Amino acid sequence: MKSLFACLCWGCLLSLPALQSASAQTTPAAVSSPAKRLPLEGQWQGPLPVPGGKLDVRIAITELANNAYFATLDVPQQRLSRVPMEVRVQGDTVTFSSAEVGCRFVSRRQPEGPKLVGQWEQPGYKTALTLQYSPLPPPPKNFKFQPPYRIEEVTITVPADGVQLSGTLTTPAGQGPFPAVVLLSDMGPQNRDAAFADYNLFGSIADYLTRHRVAVLRFDDRGVGRSTGDSRLITTPLRVQDAQAALNFLRARPLLDVTRLGLLGHGEGANVALLAAAQPLPPAFVVSLAAAGVPGREHLAYQQALGRADGQPDTTQANEIRRQELQLQDVRRQAEKMRASGANSAQVETFLAQQQMRQRSAQKKLIEANLKKQQTLIDVVRQTPDNTQARAILENMLRQFYPTMAAAQVLSTAEWMTTPWYRYYLDFNPLQGLAGVRCPVLLLYGNEDVQVNPVVNLAPLEKNLKGSISLTVKRLEGLNHQFQPPMVDWPLVGGQSQPVFSPVALETIHDWILPTTQTAK
Repeated sequence: MKSLFACLCWGCLLSLPALQSASAQTTPAAVSSPAKRLPLEGQWQGPLPVPGGKLDVRIAITELANNAYFATLDVPQQRLSRVPMEVRVQGDTVTFSSAEVGCRFVSRRQPEGPKLVGQWEQPGYKTALTLQYSPLPPPPKNFKFQPPYRIEEVTITVPADGVQLSGTLTTPAGQGPFPAVVLLSDMGPQNRDAAFADYNLFGSIADYLTRHRVAVLRFDDRGVGRSTGDSRLITTPLRVQDAQAALNFLRARPLLDVTRLGLLGHGEGANVALLAAAQPLPPAFVVSLAAAGVPGREHLAYQQALGRADGQPDTTQANEIRRQELQLQDVRRQAEKMRASGANSAQVETFLAQQQMRQRSAQKKLIEANLKKQQTLIDVVRQTPDNTQARAILENMLRQFYPTMAAAQVLSTAEWMTTPWYRYYLDFNPLQGLAGVRCPVLLLYGNEDVQVNPVVNLAPLEKNLKGSISLTVKRLEGLNHQFQPPMVDWPLVGGQSQPVFSPVALETIHDWILPTTQTAK
């Protein structure tokens, strides 16, 4: 795209010395008093002088949060549309730049009217340019703002069985080559955004990394969305094959650096990434978010005891845990009333400590009781290879253990616990083969993760990954299994708290990937 635009400006430069001289004289001079600050958001349009004529240039500016701006460049005669531009505002000086087309426009807002006057620059060419303001047209219904990077719908074929994975590849603006990462989801069938309610875990990661010069490939799991295959038949080894196929897909992309292609997995996806790193043609790096470090049956028993494992619809215990969480919030409100009534800090702290101890003790007893039930159910599955017989036993035991569980939930739970994935995962050893990992690895956990406790799961992985080229271990304060900060730190959207992936975690991942890939290269 850069060469297409540049050919217009460079074709007759040698015959136009006067134009360059004149343009140098028309560079906006500093004014003694600042111009009135007119709004920047809108469309700015004007004729750009070029050898042999003029080009209609349009720059659309949208105001973002924190006084930042995003702009796109349109040049209809050159078929350039929505080319991303960076915007810098210093006083009345506004600078636009685009690495994609290799241009820069340094302008100044004028006090006498809504226009930008300045100098357009490309290698070997400068000219004066004035852009006039007009409001942005109202967006159409269901309009979604185009982010400043390339978005491509792709299909990945898994050679072993011909399954086709439907995904999205986002690539930064510019010529590259860029580092890239494949995202691998947690246990259970998930779409490419790893969406849960209003929270898009992978959508957030992909958007942030791509805006910061790292390409991202994410895809629907087998049997989800537009991906083929049967989600009920998937196992962890099949997921490793899918990860390898995704890496090979990226190796054929010309804008991506084949020496800097990695895997980023969450939960089970993190274990899949580590397993793939021990195979031939490994990734250049692995980012592991909340990987399990204990045997599969222990991990599943604990997940199900919490009532939070995929496919486990045990609403009885889950509702009890939520009830205790609401009680904790009520305790905090009582503490605020104590402060308002004149209680001193020592009294309030003592009250909070007592209540928290009671809550933790009650929750621990609940989890321990449920853990015994889940371990009994798991033993049934391991000792009963016939699925029909195993389901009948499981259904009977579930009705006795959880009398209030709905009949449909009993059937779906028994069916889930006899799937190929579940049976395989019961004997899964996440540490096996890790000695073969030779690429840099980032092990990242949230300190408030109750689903994959870092205290239990981190140490075994860290011990078995000592042979990797570079191992980085980080535990981030206040983050849960979904890498969300506490609710008090969530942004308000329409007066409602909106779940968000931790900005600290995003920066940590990005800041580790770029130096790591540069060193590896």
